[in-house]
Amino acid sequence: MTARTVYFVSDGTGITAETFGNSILAQFAIKPRHVRRPFIDTADKAHAVVAEINESAMREGQRPIVFATLVDRDVLKIVREHCQGRVMDMFGTFIEPLEDEFGIKSNHRVGRFSDVAQSQEYHDRIEAINFSLAHDDGQSSKNLDAADVILVGVSRCGKTPTSLYLAMQHGIKAANYPLIPEDFERRKLPAPLMPHKRKCFGLTIDPERLASIRNERRPGSKYADVLNCRYEVNEAEGMMKRDGISWLSSTHKSIEEIATTILRDIRPDRLIY
Repeated sequence: MTARTVYFVSDGTGITAETFGNSILAQFAIKPRHVRRPFIDTADKAHAVVAEINESAMREGQRPIVFATLVDRDVLKIVREHCQGRVMDMFGTFIEPLEDEFGIKSNHRVGRFSDVAQSQEYHDRIEAINFSLAHDDGQSSKNLDAADVILVGVSRCGKTPTSLYLAMQHGIKAANYPLIPEDFERRKLPAPLMPHKRKCFGLTIDPERLASIRNERRPGSKYADVLNCRYEVNEAEGMMKRDGISWLSSTHKSIEEIATTILRDIRPDRLIY
C-alpha cells in the first residue's frame, strides 16, 4: 500500500484526536505518516492546515485521513469543505448524539485542559508526578506509606516509565525500587519494602531482552551479560513468589497494559471515577 498521511487537527493540544485516532488506526496493517496540528482555532489557521493537507494529497496521490476535534463550527466548516482529506469529525460523531441522548447541550469547550487551575484532578496528577520522580529507582524510601503502589524488579525492566505513566495518566503515586544482587544474596526484599509488601507489584522481563537493553547502556559489561541477566531475573521472580507479590512480564506488554493490570490488582477503585 502506498504511504499516506494521517492528520490530527485540533483547536486544543490534539492529544484527544491523536489518542483516539491511533486506537482506530491500530486495527489496520498500515504505517502512515503522522502529523499533529494543534491550536487550529482561527479561520487563517484552518486555511493554512487545509493547504498543507491538500499538498499531501497531491504529493501522495491519495487523500489523507484527518481526525478532527474542532469545537468551532466555522473552523470545522473550512476544513470540511476545502480540504481534500477524509475528515473524521470526532466531536460530531460522539457529542451530537450524546446531546440528543442527555437532552442538554455540551459546553463546547475548546481543549480539555482549559480549566486546569481549578481542577483538583490536575493538581493531584502534578503531586503524583513529583512523588514518582522523588521515589524513582529507590532514590528515597521516605514516605513510602503515601505510595499507592511500589514497583519492584531488576534494573531496566520498565519500572520508571510505568511509574511515570501511572502518575501522569492516573494520578497514582508510584514509587519504584530496584532489586539488586545484594538483595538476592540475602534472599529477602530490601528492608524499606517489608512494611509495604501489600503495595508492591513486580515487573519481570525476558533475560535475553534485558541483556539487549542493558547492552545499549553498558555494552560488554557483566551487568549486561545474558548469564547475569538470567540469574537476576530468576532470583527476582523467586523472591516475588516467596513474598506473595503479584508480578507480570513487561517483555511483550505496552506501558498502558502494564499500568491497567496494576490498577486492576492494586487500586481497582481508580478504574471507577
